[in-house]
Amino acid sequence: MAAKADKITLIGGWASPFVMRVDIALNLKGISYENLKGISYEMLQETVGKKSDLLLASNPIYKKIPVLIHNGTPICESMIILEYIDETWSSVGTPILPSDSHDRAIARFWTAYIDDKLRGSIVKSRAMMKGTPEAGAEAGKMAAILQLLEETFGKCSLGKNFFGGDNIGCLDIAVGSHLGWIKAVEKIVGIKFLDEEKVPGLVAWSERFCGHDAVKEIMPEADKLVEFTAVLMRAAAAN
Repeated sequence: MAAKADKITLIGGWASPFVMRVDIALNLKGISYENLKGISYEMLQETVGKKSDLLLASNPIYKKIPVLIHNGTPICESMIILEYIDETWSSVGTPILPSDSHDRAIARFWTAYIDDKLRGSIVKSRAMMKGTPEAGAEAGKMAAILQLLEETFGKCSLGKNFFGGDNIGCLDIAVGSHLGWIKAVEKIVGIKFLDEEKVPGLVAWSERFCGHDAVKEIMPEADKLVEFTAVLMRAAAAN
């Protein structure tokens, strides 16, 4: 366990699924709840369109959130941060990474797929107009991605509640951090992706995930993400 008087700062933004991953991990370890003794924790929200001096100094290569600063030392990239949190506070809270090396490899593989394919589809879809051929084509891609994740959930969960089994694990966090944006895209393009008839396992899992104590207070509302998308679009048009 980490030494006493640890100081943790998370540089992030409320709408970022990658920041949400770190927030969930901290919650699972009891850090964000401030019930882990000897930990001083704060979250610093970045302003959209600006980069703070602290962010630029802490992540000079990519210059992006999230960044976890632990006792003055920055750690960057969401899944690397998750592994760091899990290893640093291994004796408290819920384990995040699987203990089995093969299961860890599988989780890392699917996390990379999610960050490439699912995130890419979300970013493209939220910029499209409802009812256009482009939106329809991208919707087809997202539906196929979610169908694949439905099958993956069945294989990884082994009939239990989460990708990680009985408890939330790193793959649950990787997928679940995008749920708010999936629901926002549903509103933007007018297509239901989390459909009980098509992906029943994923729908039931998403309800359990969003209702978890480590998640429910920080999952962004779809309507707010739709509004945030409009702000991003206006900013892009002005440049």
